[in-house]
Amino acid sequence: MTGFDPALLEILVCPLTRGPLRYDEEARELISEQAGLAYPLRDGVPVMLVDEARRLNDRRA
Repeated sequence: MTGFDPALLEILVCPLTRGPLRYDEEARELISEQAGLAYPLRDGVPVMLVDEARRLNDRRA
């Protein structure tokens, strides 16, 4: 699956900060600038769990 439904960004918020998210198309992640976290998409479904998120300053494997 490619892309992400922009309408979802209007209703999804970061579970940690309740702040807005932005979609990073290249990384296929939802980014919370406030929390410094990137939430992955798996099969087009956002995984909105803090324990599954990547810290923005972490390098990709």
